[in-house]
Amino acid sequence: MQHIADAAAALASGRISAEALVDAALDRIADPAGEGGSTFTAVHAKAARAEARAMDALRHAGRAPSPWAGIPLTIKDLFDEHGHPTPAGSVVLKDAPAATQDAPAVARLRRQGFVVLGRTNMVEFAFSGLGVNPHYGTPRSPWDRATGRLPGGSSSGAAVAAADHMGFGGLGTDTGGSCRVPAALCGVVGYKPTAKRVPITGVLPLAPSLDSVGPLARSVACCALLDAVIAGEERPNPVAHRPVAGLRLGLPRRTFLTDDMDTTVSNAFQRALSRLSAAGARIELFDIPELAELPAVNATGASPPARPGPGTAA
Repeated sequence: MQHIADAAAALASGRISAEALVDAALDRIADPAGEGGSTFTAVHAKAARAEARAMDALRHAGRAPSPWAGIPLTIKDLFDEHGHPTPAGSVVLKDAPAATQDAPAVARLRRQGFVVLGRTNMVEFAFSGLGVNPHYGTPRSPWDRATGRLPGGSSSGAAVAAADHMGFGGLGTDTGGSCRVPAALCGVVGYKPTAKRVPITGVLPLAPSLDSVGPLARSVACCALLDAVIAGEERPNPVAHRPVAGLRLGLPRRTFLTDDMDTTVSNAFQRALSRLSAAGARIELFDIPELAELPAVNATGASPPARPGPGTAA
């Protein structure tokens, strides 16, 4: 089973149990030939199995809290989780007091019956997009593991866990790419919702004005479902299929974002644009003047000057 919808259908039909789903994920995590040892900072094997059995009993009694009850997920190591410290990939906080309650995003997943397998590795304090962690190890991207390619960060473990079927997805956070970068490097989907769509209470911050809680999973539909749950929807509807024809997509004109793009990436990007156009999408070029200022801003750590509004003097 690849996706959350597949697992939900199998649970509903009785073709599989929540306990079996959790056991399969835990077996992958524990496999010495796999990446589980560096993908997780903590594995809640005993608790996860107990929760799975509880969801099986509730489903048998017709009282499952949702169609997804018993489906295993992961959470990034910077979310508060009742009874566990929140190290955020560091050793400085590994012996910090345990959280007294779940972060709202975690609590919302549990309320739907999702089972938390454990805490996924990350860049220390989320402060990099590479995925390296010198304390807990660096999980390897599923692409070219023999070479040991970086997974991207900071939600490195969440992406590798999703790619390697160690759960059906997981919670990450994204300030400047921390869901999207590891998703891209690991071949899964990562989504950064609008800031504040999902509460960041109980999440160790990097930049509270920019931090977002977002999902990583193996499909857009999986991410859409998880996003709806953590945003507070009690009964999320499946994503409706919409035709590509007539879809209007904006593409920034050439900027520093694409000037030094790797040839392989550039070719894949152009192929994607061509396929979208052939399917009837309207791709429109537009300018974002602020992008031209970002290289200088990033070099100094300053903010760009405010632009005068209409009717104001420069």
